Amino acid sequence: MSSEKPQVIKAKVGFFKLFFTSCLGTLLALGVIVGGFIFVGYQASQGGLPVIKPNTVLKLQFNQPIPELSNNSAQDPYDFQDMLNENLGLTDICKLIDIAVNDDNIKGIYLDLNSVPLGWASSKVLHDKLLEFKESGKFVMAYSNYYDQKSYYFASVASPVYIHPQGGFSFYGFAGEMTYFKGLMDKLGVTFQIFYAGKFKSATEPFRLTEMSPENRKQVTEYMGGMYDMYLEDLAAARNIDAAELARIANNALVREPQDAVTHKLVDATKYKDEVLDELRSKLGTAEDDKIEVATLKKYVSVHKNELKSNNGSDKIAVVYAEGSIVDGEGEKGSIGGDKYASIIRKLRKDEDVKAIVMRVNSGGGSALASDIIWRELEKAKEQGIKVMTSMGDVAASGGYYIASNSERIFAEDRTITGSIGVFGMIPNMRGLLENHLGVTMDTVKIGRYSMMSRGSAYYKFSEEEGQIIQESVDQVYKTFKTRVSEGRGMSMAAVDSVAQGRVWLGKKALEIGLVDELGGLDDAINAIAKSANLTEDNYSVVGYPKTKSFEERLAAVLGGEDDEDEIKTQLLQELKSSLTSSQYNEYIEYIKAVETVKSMKGVQMRLPYHIDIK
Repeated sequence: MSSEKPQVIKAKVGFFKLFFTSCLGTLLALGVIVGGFIFVGYQASQGGLPVIKPNTVLKLQFNQPIPELSNNSAQDPYDFQDMLNENLGLTDICKLIDIAVNDDNIKGIYLDLNSVPLGWASSKVLHDKLLEFKESGKFVMAYSNYYDQKSYYFASVASPVYIHPQGGFSFYGFAGEMTYFKGLMDKLGVTFQIFYAGKFKSATEPFRLTEMSPENRKQVTEYMGGMYDMYLEDLAAARNIDAAELARIANNALVREPQDAVTHKLVDATKYKDEVLDELRSKLGTAEDDKIEVATLKKYVSVHKNELKSNNGSDKIAVVYAEGSIVDGEGEKGSIGGDKYASIIRKLRKDEDVKAIVMRVNSGGGSALASDIIWRELEKAKEQGIKVMTSMGDVAASGGYYIASNSERIFAEDRTITGSIGVFGMIPNMRGLLENHLGVTMDTVKIGRYSMMSRGSAYYKFSEEEGQIIQESVDQVYKTFKTRVSEGRGMSMAAVDSVAQGRVWLGKKALEIGLVDELGGLDDAINAIAKSANLTEDNYSVVGYPKTKSFEERLAAVLGGEDDEDEIKTQLLQELKSSLTSSQYNEYIEYIKAVETVKSMKGVQMRLPYHIDIK
């Protein structure tokens, strides 16, 4: 039997674990760098970039979340392959489709979509872009083994639409689920000390209730119903079927087999893949055994990357893509760090070539402090005479609306989720868990009546007086939020209060109540701000921020010795490290992320009341 103490053994195990983990990380990093050399060598041996041959089909297939700005999303730490991929953003995808319209080598688009990881506002943008492509006279064909309601939304644009004879077709109406943690917390002995302003501000509900509050159910039902109505209207126009008939089909579950979808004219026929390929050859005019020339988006962007950049003049319209949670400090890729984005805007307002800033917001909010830091820099830009407008994506709510509130004009998609003007604070008390389940007790010594409030202990239960102080702080932030909206929108405080209370609105309704100025997309906002800044199309460039790079570009930067080599190396190693997490936890990722989000919260929050996935 070993005579070593358990603490010594534990220390040694920890040392070797750290040692081997570091070795593994180093080996992976070296492997990636060697792979980079191989990749560069292969590219050279192939004579450089690929080319698009005549009579080519552009194949659209989306297997990963689509950010607003290319490569501006956090890599999935549970998927090593994810960080190796070029993650094209919605803006660039739409530009590529525009390029394809005028590309004589591209004869049509082939949609191969089982599911599309996009919000509904972004889905509408891409849906309409596919419709423009089809109206140009080129074909759009769709085929899938399985259509859910999102993928069918895109496929409905196509003519023809096919499905596998033994495939699946989900068409039953919209539904969403929310996850509540209170029961789990009660069993663990964890309570949350919760403070909020706004009766519709429901971000804390999963930790204080076991089901939706009446207010939350009301707003969810309202905006989900509005989205569903618009969804049916778009399908009706695409398939030439009355919207009421589509609702009847869904409400009676009339599509249960692929042939049912044909019977009710939702798809044109059931076909096997080989039959679809034969029809594709027929459209292209190629022989039966000829290879079909296909260009994926990854290949197409490698050919047309330079065309995605706007270089019409020295004057700049800066588009700042604010997507993800608003967090304190610099934040990570895929989030909106208050300090990072303030720095970006500060540099833009000091750039004499920047005449206008468009904030493209796709965020459910986050830190109240970080939101105000960004708001302040936008105010300073306006004071210097720089035009500022906002274009809203899928979500521009709570803190996301806060940073939009002082814009000259706000554009929203009709399906944008916005508003949620309210705030909250949430502090866990884990005393029950520590004492009753783990046998851990703690005691406190206070020098000062309220000194524990500065410590932020997860063991301490606030007194009634301390709770009142925190609530007053939350109320003050809420008042500031409403003041920002009142001054930015030119509304009375009473008018703001009537549409605030943490309530969520669809873009279409937000226009009616004065929270936005116009329904439209990013291009509409750019055109409007160019006109406001007296810029003509041939004398300004549109430049996106923050500057992002694909994994390959970052690897090339390291190999090429660029100025930010150390920063890029650090980011690459962090991504490699995060990718080591086992994929066996995939089914629990959403729950893990929810808990991690709560753990990361500091100070008063301005967040969307919930995360709800509409299927």
